[in-house]
Amino acid sequence: MEDHTGARIEQWFHSYSQDVYRFLVYYTGRTDIDDLVQETFIRALKAIHDTEVENPKTWLFAIARNVAIDERRKTKLISWLPDIFLQHLVSHDKTPEESLMLSENKRLLYEMINQLKSSYRDVLILRGIKGLSSKETAEVLGWSEAKVNLTMHRAIKSIQNKRNVSIAEVMNDAITR
Repeated sequence: MEDHTGARIEQWFHSYSQDVYRFLVYYTGRTDIDDLVQETFIRALKAIHDTEVENPKTWLFAIARNVAIDERRKTKLISWLPDIFLQHLVSHDKTPEESLMLSENKRLLYEMINQLKSSYRDVLILRGIKGLSSKETAEVLGWSEAKVNLTMHRAIKSIQNKRNVSIAEVMNDAITR
């Protein structure tokens, strides 16, 4: 059973690791998220014995979302601690490589997405960028399909109001990575 589980996770890693990576890039607004991808699959390996997985991709997105939330909490805690103790541990500056990787449109998109409230950001990334259905998004977030659709509508309106752009522009920039 243990070998079968490991093989299943390995197969999912080969099938979905790039999707999880892209999801985390949009969700966190960072490109240095290899550790978060790794943590996602480690948690999946630990939890697979206690969970019946019908759709591995949505299950992995749910885990990745929780990993990113945990990372954000940890980062907030570290930034809250006195600077004298931890100033050398945290750098919020982008490396030159990261700056070159992000085009101006993508950078603006990341900023817009990260300025949204978390529920809007979650739905916009899962539905609009990752292309999950309302049902799959509801499964990842533990919501009803109606709540997913309403939140997606509100997220789109929020971006349109903030930047005065059409949703087609937003989604085109997001999808053409």
